[in-house]
Amino acid sequence: MHLAYPAVLAALLFVTGLYGVLARRNAILVLMSVELMLNAVNLNLVAFDVWLRDTLHAGQALTLFTIAIAAAEIGIGLAIVLMVYRNRGTSDVDKLRDTAEGHGPGHPDDTADTAATTARPEVAA
Repeated sequence: MHLAYPAVLAALLFVTGLYGVLARRNAILVLMSVELMLNAVNLNLVAFDVWLRDTLHAGQALTLFTIAIAAAEIGIGLAIVLMVYRNRGTSDVDKLRDTAEGHGPGHPDDTADTAATTARPEVAA
């Protein structure tokens, strides 16, 4: 078996997954693109294992380990995406950036909070 065929296919899968991670806005599609990238790695591991004729089949063992990690990643990642969708009403990655970055001074949401606090002054005890 020629090593070039699975290597080219794995490279195409990896590039497609990388494009999906960088270009997509939906969090579920980003997770699917990460899975494409992991499948490209698995294909390379098995192809090099067959090409090297490894007696321990280390490539196949690493592939099984990667599949188990990918299943756990998808389970946890999908649960996080569903909870964010329930709380925010969207799974758009661009709209979720304010969660990680926080609100700075002059943010539109801050004006409503400051107006509400200045409307009723605190009573000193």
